[in-house]
Amino acid sequence: MELRATLKEKKRIVIKVGTSTVTYAKTGNINLEKLEKFVRVLFNLRNRGKEIIVVSSGAVGIGKNVLGISEKPAGSVKQACAAVGQARLMMIYQKLFSEYNQLAAQILMTKRTVMDNLSRFNALNTFQELLKLGAIPIVNENDTVSTYEMQFGDNDTLSAIVAALIDADLLLLLSDIDGLFTDDPNSNPNAELIHVVEKLDDHLLKMGKSTSTSDVGTGGMASKLTAAKLASAAGTDMVIANGEDFRNIHRVIEGQDCGTLFLSHKKDEFYLMDYLEKML
Repeated sequence: MELRATLKEKKRIVIKVGTSTVTYAKTGNINLEKLEKFVRVLFNLRNRGKEIIVVSSGAVGIGKNVLGISEKPAGSVKQACAAVGQARLMMIYQKLFSEYNQLAAQILMTKRTVMDNLSRFNALNTFQELLKLGAIPIVNENDTVSTYEMQFGDNDTLSAIVAALIDADLLLLLSDIDGLFTDDPNSNPNAELIHVVEKLDDHLLKMGKSTSTSDVGTGGMASKLTAAKLASAAGTDMVIANGEDFRNIHRVIEGQDCGTLFLSHKKDEFYLMDYLEKML
């Protein structure tokens, strides 16, 4: 619990919500009730003096549903779904934020945003200015224009890169699972939750699954462990917690034993640059 107590002091926090967290699994429609609860939590965090950045999935899935497309979209169809869905998602975020007199801002990123020195510098300045103005940036991958070569692939990775870019104190991944287990809890009832990971070694990395338990998301446990490795190297603590109950956000930040905590280490700029170069 002493390790968890340090989370109370975290100020700059990146929170990632997945598609399954913001939409209904059966219909693909936006879950307005959950989104409203989520925005209320964000507003309370801002009132406590926290700087909040949200990485929100869901645009492609929402656009797919709005356009009446049944199969998984790809190529230009996926880009069209992202264009429609991102507009719909931000419209709802803006409406909910305005009810609490809170500012929301949209930031769309591709790999080029991070890899190009000038773009990365400009992105950092934008984040800094928005936070200074009291706004909550809502980040997503720019699927509308990004090609395969310029895609992050999943928002777990994107959220870790955002955390590294802005020097965040904490990265919170809201998932459809309680955290990292010793085995897949869906198939092994004896699987145990790992509460704290002090060092992410090869053994733990191999425990990650390459698939997601959700049929609407792209990131499974493997992508979350990759995010943890990147966040740790950037000096950012990371927690995986269940996004079904948004009160888990407060539980994590209040230092309660919720989810899996991945402890950060001294910043490793060489690892970060090596990782980013491999993304090209």
